[in-house]
Amino acid sequence: MKIKIIFTAALLLAGLAAQAEVKVTVGRNDSDDARPEFKFKNVPAPAGTNAATTAQWSIVGGEKDRNSGGLEKLNDGKLPGEADQPDENFFFDDGGDGGRLLADLGAAMAIKEVDSYSWHPGTRGAQVYKLYASDGLADGFQARPPKGTDPVKCGWKLVAKVNTRPKGDDFGGQYGVNIADPDGTIGKYRYLLFDVSLTEDDDGFGNTFYSEINIIGQK
Repeated sequence: MKIKIIFTAALLLAGLAAQAEVKVTVGRNDSDDARPEFKFKNVPAPAGTNAATTAQWSIVGGEKDRNSGGLEKLNDGKLPGEADQPDENFFFDDGGDGGRLLADLGAAMAIKEVDSYSWHPGTRGAQVYKLYASDGLADGFQARPPKGTDPVKCGWKLVAKVNTRPKGDDFGGQYGVNIADPDGTIGKYRYLLFDVSLTEDDDGFGNTFYSEINIIGQK
């Protein structure tokens, strides 16, 4: 009987250890302290080359703003030199309700962390999105779920919810978000889906200026 109890407890502990506990860490530099290097006290600075660099990026919901840079602004390793450079960032169209961005890594890989960066003097600085991921092998998997379709119901897993809006009305500045499991990886995935929301809907200018997104694989 003692052996059975010990064995059962060991199985329980192993099961708990196997469950990834994803942590979202937010770094912010206010407008006076923001610099082009995007250095934060608690979030890593952007990496020059990472899995996002070679991923295939596409828009699966929403429209790119005509003043926005192209999708390559998300993964080219280049950062804006100042707070308000529309063509050096990617953002969805003014008046639109955010959108969805898909990153296809080409094959499933163990992902250590996902980092996103933004910079703007006003409400376009903060970040609000949900991160979903999939290896693409689930029954009924839908690789490009449009707005209004729940990704969880078509083969995706909700990894994290991000909302960096501070208390008060000052959303401006430079933001870095780190999504990671401190004890391992967030999972083995091929596809990452960023379901991006507005930071505010008072004036139609609530779509975030995303400067870069990193996807860091487990070495």
